[in-house]
Amino acid sequence: MSKVNDFLTEAGVFYLATVDGDQPKVRPLGAHMEMDDKVLFGVGDFKDVYKQLRLNPKVEIACAKPDGHWLRYTGKAVFETDPKYAEASLEAMPQLRNIYNDETGHKLMMFHLEDATAVDIPMMGEGEDLLK
Repeated sequence: MSKVNDFLTEAGVFYLATVDGDQPKVRPLGAHMEMDDKVLFGVGDFKDVYKQLRLNPKVEIACAKPDGHWLRYTGKAVFETDPKYAEASLEAMPQLRNIYNDETGHKLMMFHLEDATAVDIPMMGEGEDLLK
């Protein structure tokens, strides 16, 4: 998992693709963290992306590093039930507490990918499986 997390960190911004009915939806994200041998992502429980992931958990994440390598990380979004993951994310990014708190009622919902593949693909040549 560290290879995937490191790739996402170096890329900075990554794109999360979901499905809304029969329409693909892609949005840029940047927040992720590695914990308990998982790469974790967070979305707000009030956002469309959360609703889309609940209805169809199949996702793909893509990003590119400055050296031209790009990552395709595909799998099934599985939401965490332990609040320690959201708390760790809020500790790392305290500005998110303005959005996710008891006053707003919004919750940060953390997920990781299962049944996943992660491939580091150079501009030319064969890709490398980052999960092996």
